[in-house]
Amino acid sequence: MSKVIEARGLRKRYGKTEAVKGVDLSIEAGKIVGLIGPNGAGKTSVLKAMLGLTDFDGELTILGRNPHTERHALMQDVCFIADVAVLPRWIRVREAIEYVEGVHPRFSRAKCEAFLAKTQLKPEMRVREMSKGMIVQLHLALVMAIDAKLLVLDEPTLGLDVLYRKDFYQTLLNDYFDHEKTIVVTTHQVEEIEHILTDVLFIKDGVISLSATMEELGSRFTEVMVPANQREAALALKPLDERSVFGKSILLYDGVPREQLDALGETRTPGLADIFVATMKGTYQ
Repeated sequence: MSKVIEARGLRKRYGKTEAVKGVDLSIEAGKIVGLIGPNGAGKTSVLKAMLGLTDFDGELTILGRNPHTERHALMQDVCFIADVAVLPRWIRVREAIEYVEGVHPRFSRAKCEAFLAKTQLKPEMRVREMSKGMIVQLHLALVMAIDAKLLVLDEPTLGLDVLYRKDFYQTLLNDYFDHEKTIVVTTHQVEEIEHILTDVLFIKDGVISLSATMEELGSRFTEVMVPANQREAALALKPLDERSVFGKSILLYDGVPREQLDALGETRTPGLADIFVATMKGTYQ
C-alpha cells in the first residue's frame, strides 16, 4: 500500500518549549488511525504540521508532498474537521454549499444535497439558527461531498451529546470511508472511536509512546483479576498497571502470554481507554 503520511524525526518548537520531539510516523492508505494523547502531549502540533498550518523540523510528507511548502496543492486531496465553530454563524446552508462548490474542484453538490436530505437542515437556514449537532451535520455533509484522500478530524464531536456522537461516526463509516481514503482522528472520547479504528498512536510528552494496529493491541495487552493470595505471583510478572476492585487486584500486562495469566485469575482483553490510562499515567483513574 502507498504511504499517505510519513514522518521522520518530526520536531516542533515554540520558543524554548519543544512540543514535538522526533516523531516517526508511517500511515498507509485505507486506515482509520486514532492519534490519542493527554492535553499538551503534542498531538495538535502534529496535526498542524500535517495540514501545513505551521513550520517544522525533520521530514514530513503528506500524500508525497511537503505540507508546509506545497499546501495549496495538498489541500485538493485533504479535508479537515475541527470544532464546528469554524463555520460562520451568518452563513446559510445554500451559501455554504455554493462557497465550497466554488473553491474546491472535487466537491459534488449532488452528493452533499443527498447527505443533507437525511437531516432536518433546509437551504435557507443560517448557522446561528442551528443546534450544535445540526452544525456538525452540515459540516460533515460538506466534507463528505469532497473526494479527498485524507480526512483529518480534531475533536470533531466535542460538546455533542451521545446520540449525535454515535450518529457522526456511523455516518462517517457508512457513507464516507472506503479503502482508498484515510482518516486520522483525535478525541478524548476514546471508548467511542475504538470500534472504528484500524490503528492507534499514543503520543506523550511530544513522542509516540505506542504505535499498533487494533489487532495487535488485542494480542499484546491482557487484564487479569487476581485474588489476594495470587497477588504476589501476579506482581512478579511486572504488570504495566494495577487497580483494586472489591478487594481483588486487576492488573494489566503488555506482552505476557495469556495462558500464563490464566493460571492467576480471570483474564480479559482491556479496552483502549484502559490501555491509554495505564500507559499515560501509570495508574487507573
